[in-house]
Amino acid sequence: MDKLKKFSPVIVAILMALIPTPAGLTPEGWYFLSIFVGVVVGLIIEPVPAALVGLFGVAVVAVLGLIDPSAKVSRNWMLSGFSNGVIWLIFAAFMFALGYQKTGLGRRISLLLIKYLGKNTLGLGYAVAIADGILAPFMPSNTARSAGTIYPVVSNIPPMFNSTPDNAPRKIGCYLTWVGIAATCVTSSMFVTALAPNLLAVNLIEKGIGYSIGWGEWASVMVPAMLPLFVLTPWLAYIVYAPTQKQSPEAPAWAAEELKKMGSISTKELMMLGYAFMALIFWVFGKQIGVNGTVAAVFVLTLMVLTKIISWEDVLTNKGAWNVFVWFATLVAMASGLKKAGILAWLGDQVSVYLQGMPEGSVAVLLVVLFFALHYFFASTTAHTTALLPLFLAIATPLVSPAMLPKIALMLAGSLGVMGIITPYATGPSPIWYGSGFISQARWWALGAIFGAIYLGVMVGVTILYI
Repeated sequence: MDKLKKFSPVIVAILMALIPTPAGLTPEGWYFLSIFVGVVVGLIIEPVPAALVGLFGVAVVAVLGLIDPSAKVSRNWMLSGFSNGVIWLIFAAFMFALGYQKTGLGRRISLLLIKYLGKNTLGLGYAVAIADGILAPFMPSNTARSAGTIYPVVSNIPPMFNSTPDNAPRKIGCYLTWVGIAATCVTSSMFVTALAPNLLAVNLIEKGIGYSIGWGEWASVMVPAMLPLFVLTPWLAYIVYAPTQKQSPEAPAWAAEELKKMGSISTKELMMLGYAFMALIFWVFGKQIGVNGTVAAVFVLTLMVLTKIISWEDVLTNKGAWNVFVWFATLVAMASGLKKAGILAWLGDQVSVYLQGMPEGSVAVLLVVLFFALHYFFASTTAHTTALLPLFLAIATPLVSPAMLPKIALMLAGSLGVMGIITPYATGPSPIWYGSGFISQARWWALGAIFGAIYLGVMVGVTILYI
């Protein structure tokens, strides 16, 4: 069984390649699509690390010359993702997350919020959500943000009230667990830099339709859209999945004690805070002052190393950052190959024929709903983005006006964060929060359906208003 799982992506690709080439595609295009589907299968089941799946995919395509018979052109295509600015932005932002963790600033922010908001359980829920919201613009890994920074702090609270997975989980543990994952899904949609697949989506949109979504444009649409949902989420969880423990005086006392152990805020924490705001200013106003967002991120990263917020050794040994760098670089190349091989145009023609004659608004809503719902079949937001976003853009292109297309693209990309709520495997931090044991799988799916419907409803409403 293990061997079958390990080789299943290759088996899928070979079996698909053996099917006669459909009309409208070249044999090279069909073989490329077969390999692409095999890569997506590999990203979903991960028989080997995801980065290796992508690297193997681009290497096979280049060896077979499916993009171009020229060896030099094939080489350049294979390596194109590694020179992509967005990929370097993601890498640099991962280092920001490391800076938060090494300086202790992320933990201090979480503890301060618990100290001042955690006198009752609802306040604790808001402390968890606000901590995530504060860190979100600077941490594109919601796993590092939610699971790596906030979860270790929150996990100390339920035992204070004798609430464990085996004893009175509904007392407080279940509520904090659900708020933890629900809040990070909302914040992941608020900012383009709050979720790595958001940045990947922006790059795929630019390559697919030639439109670049800036940090400020994303925030100007998604922050107002998500802010009411962000404010309501802890309260909704309090109503839908109410904790039996309503007061929590022990939590602020514990947070105060932990802050006392940390001591007064350090110089490095203050410097990290300053660097974070420097990066944010560049991202928001970069176009006006003539500084590219990626250049700004790498510049701030070098300052962090030079001032010893993190060390060069930290940069070299950050396996998570380098893994994502290779992973996303290869996926960007694979996604660009879909267009170069004529696959996107062919797929778009096959599907869009069924939507001909529909009003643009209806097309937009239908695509957003389908894009969201199909995430039930993906255990990775990155795999979802790579596999479906270029296809949905190709479907929309002949059906809507050129002015409408970028708006639909933003709505599709903006939904990537909130769709993480639907299953225990839908986004990076989900397995960590689910693994705490407070919420059963059946209960998680039920809550995911409820909150997923609410979050999707908000996305549909925003789509109708925005277009």
